[in-house]
This record gives sequence, structure tokens and C-alpha cells, in this order.
Amino acid sequence: MAEAAQALSRSASTTAAAPSAASGEKPALDAQGQWEHDRFVARARALFYARMMFLTLGLLILAVPTWANYFGFQTPMAFVWYFFMLGYSVANFMLIDWPRVGRWFTYVTLCLDLVVTVILIVRPRVGGGLQSPLLASQLVFTTLFAILYPRPLAILPPLLALPITTRLDLLLNRSVTAIELLTVLWYSGLNVIVVYVVVYLNERESAAHREVMKLQADLKEMAVVEERNRLARDIHDGLGASLSSLIIQSEYVLGLTRDEAVRKEIGELKASAEDSIEELRRSLRMMREDFELATVVEEYVRTLRERTQLQVAFERSGVELRLPPSAQLTLFRILQESLSNCARHSAADQVKVSLHFGPDRVELSVRDDGKGFDPEAPRAGHYGLLNMRERARKSRGQLSIESAPGAGTAVRLVLPFRAP
Repeated sequence: MAEAAQALSRSASTTAAAPSAASGEKPALDAQGQWEHDRFVARARALFYARMMFLTLGLLILAVPTWANYFGFQTPMAFVWYFFMLGYSVANFMLIDWPRVGRWFTYVTLCLDLVVTVILIVRPRVGGGLQSPLLASQLVFTTLFAILYPRPLAILPPLLALPITTRLDLLLNRSVTAIELLTVLWYSGLNVIVVYVVVYLNERESAAHREVMKLQADLKEMAVVEERNRLARDIHDGLGASLSSLIIQSEYVLGLTRDEAVRKEIGELKASAEDSIEELRRSLRMMREDFELATVVEEYVRTLRERTQLQVAFERSGVELRLPPSAQLTLFRILQESLSNCARHSAADQVKVSLHFGPDRVELSVRDDGKGFDPEAPRAGHYGLLNMRERARKSRGQLSIESAPGAGTAVRLVLPFRAP
């Protein structure tokens, strides 16, 4: 009983009544929402087929004079109600695939079915009210409401049908006997059992599906990690080994020659190979999720300062966050491009790099005191700034580039971050 009570409590916090209608367009659903919608559609279709069965029986009642007389259906109004119910049943079947409109419309039509059933229970001229053989159909409606809308307030209409029927019996000057009172208590107990069982099973089904979804996500993540590790091993053993051999061979050739021009070219070749192997190592660390952003940025700034003699200062603030690999790559590539532009084009004396970790975002700033440029002026064959903007946009970040001729350049990147 405790699990069912908890299920009802959780459902009540989500919504207190039937789902409300939305716009005419089908909204996009996540995996869990799509599963819940598909489950509702399957159950609503079962409701439609049950309605068709009841409507077929209703047509037989209208066609047989004795049955029609028992229920008081000799008037043309009975046919009007019958075709009204048939119309909204078909309309409901056509709309159930719409996530919100279908739920709202199904709930309203189910309430209409319940109203018609209560009228049928109290109308028979012989054995009506609590003596009616149709009273058992109230349990069917309790089951349908609980299956389609397992929420406390949404199940109220069928539960109120019993006291409403009893009250209508009294208003129609029918006395409620002890047996009929026992009947009400019996059906009330059955209603509680039905609601408990259906809500409990529904919660167990939802919990099992959430567990399956979690396991699927874990399996996908494990597959991605395993594939990354495989690629990292292949790249390290293949390309990494080739670059290491290139560095060793360049050092060997460098020791064989005394020509300064040749030594300079070999030195540049060796430096390029060392830069490539450093880049390779950073990429492998990202792939293996062993990438500490602040440490790598600081190391890169220090290496650039040593190789280019550019005065680059670095400062870090805030508590470092574990960013997704894509966000780390975006930030690092934009830092690389910014510092590369400083070294090649800015003629700056001082460059300041700052990295700030906030509670929900990461900010990178690169400022120099160089000659600056016009960021809006088109530069044929230069795609660095365009690539930086595209990277920031794909990571849902904000990139600003402020510069003017003779006024230096400031690049600022803000990446949003959602803590797990």
C-alpha cells in the first residue's frame, strides 16, 4: 500500500487533473515522454474499441422494443444521444495521437460516457438505481480512468458516481434499503482495490521503463568510451610513433650538418613535429576524458611564451568544472586561434589570458595591446574568425571580438555549463 500511496503522491505533484489542451501542433517529445505518449495512445485505442462494443449493444437496445421500453428509449432523443456518443467517440479516435489535445479530449469524452452511464442506471423503470444491473459498469469506468489517468484527482469522477447514484435515488423518492447500502459499500471497496492495483502496476511499469532507459544510456556511453579508447590507442601507437620517429631523425640529421641555413630548417621541422605531438597528446587526453582544462591552458600559454618570446600572462579564477569534451575542445581551439593571431599579426608587447569558472558558465578572455584590426572588414582567404564563431555557436556559447586599428584586440568567449 505504501508504494501505491507514494505513486499517487508523486502523480499529484505533477498534475492535479486531466491534461490541458495545447496548440494544434504536435510538440516534440523526449524519449521518456514519447514512451508515455505511445502507452497512452495504445490504451486510448483500447478504450475506443470498448466504446464500439458498448455502442453496438446500445444499438441493439434501441432496435428491440422491449429493451428500449425498459430503458425509456422510445423517444427520438435517444437516437440523438446515441449518434452524439458515436460522433465524439470517432473524433476521439482521430485525435488521440496528438500528445496534449488527445489526452484532454479523451478525458472529457470519458466523463461524458460516465454521465450517460449514471443516467442509464437511474432511469430504468424496473429495478433502477442501486438495483440496476448496469451498476457494475461503474467499476469498468474506474478501471479505465485509473489506467489512462493514474492521478488522484483525475480518478475522482468514477469514484463520485456511486454517491451521486445514491443521491439521485433519494431525489427520485426511492428508499435505500440495507441491502442497497451494503451494495454501495461493496462497490466502494472494489473501487479502492482497483485504483490501488492499477496505480501500483502503472508505477512499477514506469519505474521499470526508467531503469531500462538508464541502462540503455549507460550502455551507449560505455560503447562511446570504449570506441574512444580504441581510437586513442590506434592513434598513439600509429601517428604518435611516426611523429616521435620524425623528431628523433631530425635531431640525428641536425647533428650531422654544420650549415646554418640547413640547421635552421631542420630546427623548424623538429619544432613543428614537437608541436604536432603535443597537439596529439592533448587530443588523446580529451578522448580519454583525462583533460584538465585549466592545467592544459596554462601549459599551452607557457609553451607559446617560450617558443615565440611573446609576453603572455595567464590567470585563473573560480572552481574548475568538468566540462563536456566538446566544450573543452571549443574553448581550447578558440584559445589557440586567438594566441596564434597575436603571435603572427598583432605585433603586441603584452597579452593577457584569463580563465574564469563560474557556477554555470566558463569565460575565456584573450587581450593584447597590438595594432588591432577591423573585425567587420572582410579578409579574403582568412577563416580563423569565422571558425571561432562557428565553434562557439555549436557549443551554445557567446563569442565577442572587440578591436580597432591601433587599439589592440579583445576576444571573449562565454560557454554555458549545466552542473550534473
